[in-house]
Amino acid sequence: MTTPHATRSPTLRGSCLCGAVRFKIRGPLGAMSHCHCAMCRKAHGAAFGTYSRVKRGDFVLLTGEASIRSYRSSPTVTRTFCSECGATLQWITDDRPDALDIAIGTLDDDPGVRPSLHIFTASKAPWFEITDALPQRAER
Repeated sequence: MTTPHATRSPTLRGSCLCGAVRFKIRGPLGAMSHCHCAMCRKAHGAAFGTYSRVKRGDFVLLTGEASIRSYRSSPTVTRTFCSECGATLQWITDDRPDALDIAIGTLDDDPGVRPSLHIFTASKAPWFEITDALPQRAER
C-alpha cells in the first residue's frame, strides 16, 4: 500500500520523453501535489502538473546536462525542460535552495507516494472538474 508521504529508500529512476536526460533520486520524495496554476498547465500542456519535492543532494543527473534548458517563469521560480523533446523536468524556487520539485510524469519507477492535494485551484482550467476527494487550496 502506498501513502501520501512514504519514506521510500530505493533509488528512483527518471527520464525525459526522448531519453536524452536521465536522472536518479536517492532519497525520499516529499508531498506530491497537482498544481492547477496557469503556468503549470501551459508547461505540461495539461489540466495540471504533478510535482514532488526532493532534496537537491538526492537528485543525481546521469545524462543530458547539455540538453537541459531553463526558463525563469516568475521572479523566484525557474523551470527546466529537455531541449530535445520539450519534456518538463523541474520546478525550482529561490526560496528553497536546498530542494527542487520533480515533474512526477518523468519518473520511470513507482514513486511509492500518491498525490495529497490540489493547489492553485482558483486558476484551474475551466474545462476540468476535480472529482477526487483530495483537499483543494485556492492558492499554495
